[in-house]
Amino acid sequence: MFSLGMTLRRAVQVNGSGLATVFGQRRRTWAELQERVARLAGALATRGVNAGDRVAVLGLNSDRVYEALFAVPWAGGVLVPVNSRLAAVEVAAWLGDSGARVLLVGDEHLPLLSTLRAALPQLTTLVHLGDGPPPGGLLGYEALVASQAPIEDQGRGGDDLAALLFTGGTTGRSKGVMLSHRNLLVNVLQFLAAAPVPADSRLLHVAPMFHIADVLFCLVGASLAATNVILPGFSPAAVCTTIARERVSHALLVPTMVAALLHSPELAGHDLSSLRSVLYGASPMPEAVIAGALELLPQVAFVQGYGQTESAPILSVLPPAEHRPGNPRLRSAGRAAPGVELSVRDEAGRPCAPGVVGEICARGENVMLGYWELPELSAETLRDGWLHTGDGGYLDEHGYLYLVDRIKDMIVSGGENVYSIEVEQVIHAHPAVAECAVIGLPHDELVEQVHAVVRLRPGASLDAEALREHCRQQLAGFKCPRGVTIRSEPLPLSGAGKVLKRQLRDELRR
Repeated sequence: MFSLGMTLRRAVQVNGSGLATVFGQRRRTWAELQERVARLAGALATRGVNAGDRVAVLGLNSDRVYEALFAVPWAGGVLVPVNSRLAAVEVAAWLGDSGARVLLVGDEHLPLLSTLRAALPQLTTLVHLGDGPPPGGLLGYEALVASQAPIEDQGRGGDDLAALLFTGGTTGRSKGVMLSHRNLLVNVLQFLAAAPVPADSRLLHVAPMFHIADVLFCLVGASLAATNVILPGFSPAAVCTTIARERVSHALLVPTMVAALLHSPELAGHDLSSLRSVLYGASPMPEAVIAGALELLPQVAFVQGYGQTESAPILSVLPPAEHRPGNPRLRSAGRAAPGVELSVRDEAGRPCAPGVVGEICARGENVMLGYWELPELSAETLRDGWLHTGDGGYLDEHGYLYLVDRIKDMIVSGGENVYSIEVEQVIHAHPAVAECAVIGLPHDELVEQVHAVVRLRPGASLDAEALREHCRQQLAGFKCPRGVTIRSEPLPLSGAGKVLKRQLRDELRR
C-alpha cells in the first residue's frame, strides 16, 4: 500500500546514516529524521489528532516543515500547508474551511495569531516552528519532539486522505484539493519514470514548500533517500551560494526564479558546476528566458513539468533532450507522463483533432479525490472519469502538448480568440521587458480589448507605441495590445510564482 510512512521507513532502511536534510547549520540523517517524525506524531496524537484530523502548517521553508510533511500522516492526520504570503483574513478562511484545530506556525507569521485566534476558536493547539522561546500560549517544537516518546505509524495510506492543498486562487476563490497517499506517491513514480534522478542527488528546496510542486520534490527526495537542502526563501545570492557550498545537483525553480537568476551578477560569481538538473513549472516559461538559461548554464539538464494541484501535480514532462535552442518543441509542455492519459476536448466533451485548441483533460492514479466539501464543483471538474483542468491547449500529431491559456483568461476580442501566452511570449522577447502579463479588459465595441501590463528592466526605456510596433511585426493585428500599462513595481504573484491576472484586471477596471 502506498503511504508516506512507508516511504520514510524505506529511506531509513536503504540510507539510514545518509544525510536527509540540511537547513543552515542543522543536519539530520534519515534515521534521525524518522525518530523526530515519530516523536512529533506522538505529540500530535497526545493532543487529540486522530485519523483524518487536519493539521495546518504556516511558515517559510525549513527542515521542521519537511518533518511535518511526514509526521502529520504518521499520526493519522491530514496535512494542510498554508500559503505563507496570505493576509491574516485569508489564512483564517483556509483554516476555517479545513477545520484544522492544530497549527504549526513560524516566527514570521506570529503577528497573525491574534486575528486567527479571534476568528477561529476551534484552533486549540499552536506549535512554534521557530528557534527561540515560544511566545505565550504556544508549544515549542523542539520541546515537543524531545519530551514525547515515538509512536508507531498509524497505518493510513492508499486512498486515505494525506493532504489538503488549497489552489492558488489565480482565477477565483481558493479550493481545497484532496490528495491521497496514492495520488502523491504515484506521481513521484510517474515523474521519476519520465525524468530519472540519481539516488545520490542533493536537492535544493527554494520554491515554497506549501505548494504542490515542492511537496512533490520533497517526496522525490524521500523516495530516493537523497539529501534535501532547504532555504527559507528565494534570492539569487542565497541560491548561488548554497548550490556552490552544498554541491547541489538538482533544483526546482519557477520561471520567475530562473529569470531572476539569469539577470543576477551572482550567477557568474559562484561555482555552479555541481548543478546537473533544473525542474521548472507552475507557470509558462518565456522562450527568451529558457533560451538564456540554456546558454548560461550549458551543463544543466532542464526539465519542464506541467500540471496542477489537482493532479498531484505532474501531467506532462518535457525532458532534457528537447531543451535545445531553436527546437520548436521547446514551446510545448512535453508529452504525457507515464501512467497519465491526456485528451484535449471541445465544449461538448468530444476529443479535438491534433492542432485544435480545446480544454486539456487528463486521467490517471494521480488525479485528486475531489475538492474539500465542494461536491458539485468536484463533479463538474471530474466528469466522465476525466480531470477537466481549465487550461486551454492542443496536442500535436506526436502527442506533444501546447498550452495556450487558462480558459478563464482567454480574451475574446471582436469575435476572435486571443491567447495571452502567445502575446506574452512576443512581449517577453523585447530586450527592455523584465515582466509582462496580457489580460482582457472590457471594451464597448470589441467586448474585450487586449491589454499588456509590463515592467521594464532597470535603466531600459520603452513606450506603449514602440511595444505595439514590436508586437505588430510578429502578431496579427487583433492580437496586438490596444492598451499598455508600464509599471515600476513587480507584477503581483501567487505563492507559486504565477502572475495574479485577476488582481491586475481588478486594479485596471477601477
